[in-house]
Amino acid sequence: MRAAGYVPRWLIVPAVVGLLFLLVPLTALIVRVEWATLWSDITSDAALSALGLSLSTGAVATAICAIVGVPLAVLIARSPVRVAALLRALVTVPLVLPPMVGGVALLYLFGRNGWFGALGLPFSTPAVVLAQVFVALPFLVLAVEGALRSTGVEFERAAASLGASRATILRRITLPLAAPGIVAGVVLCFARAIGEFGATALFAGNRPGVTQTMPLAIYTAFNGAGVSQGTAVALSLLLLVTAVAVLLLVRGWRPGVGR
Repeated sequence: MRAAGYVPRWLIVPAVVGLLFLLVPLTALIVRVEWATLWSDITSDAALSALGLSLSTGAVATAICAIVGVPLAVLIARSPVRVAALLRALVTVPLVLPPMVGGVALLYLFGRNGWFGALGLPFSTPAVVLAQVFVALPFLVLAVEGALRSTGVEFERAAASLGASRATILRRITLPLAAPGIVAGVVLCFARAIGEFGATALFAGNRPGVTQTMPLAIYTAFNGAGVSQGTAVALSLLLLVTAVAVLLLVRGWRPGVGR
C-alpha cells in the first residue's frame, strides 16, 4: 500500500478550491439536465444525426491516427535523444495551439487556393475527419511514445543478439510490451476526436447531417438554432459521461494501478 506522504495542512484549502473550480461547473450542468425528457432529447433526429456523425468520423480519425501515430511514436521513442526531443516538440505543437489555428492551417492547405485545393475537401465530412486527426493525433503519439520509453530496450537488444530481425522484434516484443500505452492512446485519441470543435467549425463548417458533430450541435443550440437547448444539455451530459468512461478505461490499462 502506498504511503500517504506528508502534506502541509495549509495546502488543503487551495487544493479543495481548485477541485471545486473543476467540479462545480460540471455539477451545474448535471443539475440542468431535464431527466424526464433525457431519452427523447438524446434520440431526437438532430441529436442522433450529430451523435452518429461524431462517432463515425471519430472512429475513422482514430483508425488513421493509429496507422500513422504508432509508427511515429516508435520512431520518436527509439531515436537519439536530440532527434527525439525535436520530434516530440513538433508533435506537441497542435496541443498548445488554439484549435481555430489548426482550422485556419487546414483551410489554407486544402482550401480552394491551397496546395491541395483541387480535392475540394473543405466543408465536407472528410474535412471533419481531417480536423479530428490533426487535433487528436498528438494524444495517441505521446501516450504510445511514453509507454515505449518506459519499457526500455533491453529485451529488444536480447532478441537482436539472438538473431531476430527488426520486424520480428517490433511485432513480438516492442508492440506487445507497449500494449497498455497503445490502448490508452487510442482511447484518448477517440475521446479527443469526438469532442473536437474549433478546427472542425472553421475547416468543415456546421452543416446538419454532413459536418455538424455533437460539439457543433451543442454550440448551435445555445445560439438559438438547430437542436433544442434541452437536447444540447443532454448531448453535453453524454460527452461528459464519455470523458469519464475514457478516463476510467485508461486508468484500468495502466500497469500497477490500484495495487
